[in-house]
Amino acid sequence: MSLWNLVSHMPPEEFSSLSAEFPRSLRCLLAEWLENQPWEFINGSDAFCSSMASRLLSAMLEKLRSAASSDGQQSQILQQVSSIENTFRRDPLRLVAVVRAILEGEKAAVLKRDHHLPLSFHRRQEELKFSLGLQRLQHRVREIQALCEEGPGRDGAVQGPMAPRELPTLILEAVKELEAAKQQVLKRIQIWKRQQQLAGNGAIFEEDLAPLQKRCENLVEVYFQLQEQVMAVSTEPDLLPRLLERLNEVLSSLVKSSFLVEKQPPQVLKTQTKFQANVRFLLGPKLLKAAPKPYVVRADMVTEKQARELELSNYSNTLSESTGEIVHNTVALETNPTSGTCCANFKNVLLKKIKRCERKGSESVTEEKCAVLFSTSVTLSPSNVSIHLQVLSLPIVVIVHGNQDNNAKATVLWDNAFSDIERVPFVVADRVPWDKMCDTLNLKFMAEVQTTKGLLKEHYFFLAQKIFNDHSASPEDFQGRQVSWAQFNKEILPGRGFTFWQWFDGVLDLTKRCLKSYWSDRLIMGFISKQYVCKLLSMEPDGTFLLRFSDSEIGGVTIAYVIRGKDGSSQVENIQPFSAKDLSIRCLGDRIRDLGQLRNLYPNIPKDQAFGSHYNKEQTGKDGRGYVSTAIKMTVERERDQQPPSTVGAPPEAPQAPMFNVPVLQHELRPESLQPLLAPICPSPMVSPPSLSHCQDPAFRPPG
Repeated sequence: MSLWNLVSHMPPEEFSSLSAEFPRSLRCLLAEWLENQPWEFINGSDAFCSSMASRLLSAMLEKLRSAASSDGQQSQILQQVSSIENTFRRDPLRLVAVVRAILEGEKAAVLKRDHHLPLSFHRRQEELKFSLGLQRLQHRVREIQALCEEGPGRDGAVQGPMAPRELPTLILEAVKELEAAKQQVLKRIQIWKRQQQLAGNGAIFEEDLAPLQKRCENLVEVYFQLQEQVMAVSTEPDLLPRLLERLNEVLSSLVKSSFLVEKQPPQVLKTQTKFQANVRFLLGPKLLKAAPKPYVVRADMVTEKQARELELSNYSNTLSESTGEIVHNTVALETNPTSGTCCANFKNVLLKKIKRCERKGSESVTEEKCAVLFSTSVTLSPSNVSIHLQVLSLPIVVIVHGNQDNNAKATVLWDNAFSDIERVPFVVADRVPWDKMCDTLNLKFMAEVQTTKGLLKEHYFFLAQKIFNDHSASPEDFQGRQVSWAQFNKEILPGRGFTFWQWFDGVLDLTKRCLKSYWSDRLIMGFISKQYVCKLLSMEPDGTFLLRFSDSEIGGVTIAYVIRGKDGSSQVENIQPFSAKDLSIRCLGDRIRDLGQLRNLYPNIPKDQAFGSHYNKEQTGKDGRGYVSTAIKMTVERERDQQPPSTVGAPPEAPQAPMFNVPVLQHELRPESLQPLLAPICPSPMVSPPSLSHCQDPAFRPPG
């Protein structure tokens, strides 16, 4: 979303003070165009800034005249445009200052209301800053070239129509600006890497590397132009080595940083399992020197310790020993002239085995992080310089059994979410703010389930009570708390046999496999405790029900509903949770249709209205082979129906098998019209399903 999209819906009087020199009506006509120009970064009054200001004034006038032609108040707008032209034609830099003040005022108003600006606005501003910096640098190189052609005077000052300046000083400024532009590119690469890591948790990721490659190539082109000018300068021989050293550092940094893992290996990697990865060299198409044999990229497993040593050496050291055996770990680095890319595609890589390193303290195997190191040596043109390129993959947890997958995913999720953009591999905080954990869980849930309906504040409250084991705090009390890695996936939840993450991941898997459409239609309340369900339903009429995720089982969803007891009191009963296997036999919608005692989804939606679109069509009649159709139906019995009549004075009965709280699935013969005919021969069986659990906890205290 653009800044203008937000500002245009705010009261105009908030911006009245900004319209003294630039009418608000013209601001409305220019809309997003205005914020897509580099007003903020034109600082100064030199020739370059003056030239840019003049070009922006001309572009604005053209834009306004074009907009006026399709507006009902054309005459008035054209008068205002003429006034703008007359006011700023002689001093376009003043226009830059006026527009910059308008945009600053609009940003301040949005920040005051929303406390943040749109991410797209920040991204566009960063692009404008780099683009203008590159133009300034190109202008500087042309200026140096022109001054060199004029030639210096006896005292070293440049002769010619331009203002006299010392050439070395001008070159130093150009080198400084080149270094600043390089830092911008490196920062953008770091941001791309961080976004790629967050995408592992489900964040949106603009993975196209073409814009970054274009930046690198443009900057390298300016580098060679400037290097040529530096080599031509002989006025100060002592300065030349220092300039060349700084220029070479710029090129080296760009080349090494442009070697990237475009497609990451799986972050949870099972031995003896094939995987794929893709490495891309952004400057390859421009700088790689043709070689008799293709350059080869090698993939090796490294431990966290090895990764840290490589990072501290700025990747100048080479790997001494791989920590695992990788099959098919060498691939050619190839340039594709059509797409303009230089890549090494690893298609059938296999981690055969892994050497476990010594773990820290109570660290488990699934907390041990390693990475794939991709490396190659290439020769650059036109300088014929050889350079060794290395890049690490994102952290990987290697497992040998499928039952380790859940805990390994927890390690990866935590590392992806809470690692810093620049860190020593693979250091991550042990405690993080609860609100950041909520964002992470929501992101993961929406991505895994593939839904646009995320978690709600009520869900976060329940999750906070669960992970902190605190049922007395208010939602506000949890906002300032920190959650630890141990609370997330090391400590067993009280009274359970699993951790918080193991439980949450079970909900994720169940929802993804069986409940996606129900969740997306907001039919599942989900994250709510049994005690709070009692509070919600206790005053509702019979047959009111809701769906929640089981608190005591991994990967279960249960139905809680209101029923009238023998004494006339309202009771809330919970059907034993359904697992993914249960729902693969009969879906949730059909189970709800089967149960006549379920009438209205809380608060008061008729169940057929709520779940009708989720019912499967029932088959009737005979199939293609002449057989009468059958169907499976679910029934449940209430505990009160299982109480035997009074047995005072009766002989003792044989002990009965214990009754378990499970729903019963019954085969039903179709069509129903056959039942009266078959009844004398095959009477309907009496269904005796087990009892349901009552939600009557004397220690119940509703949250909040």
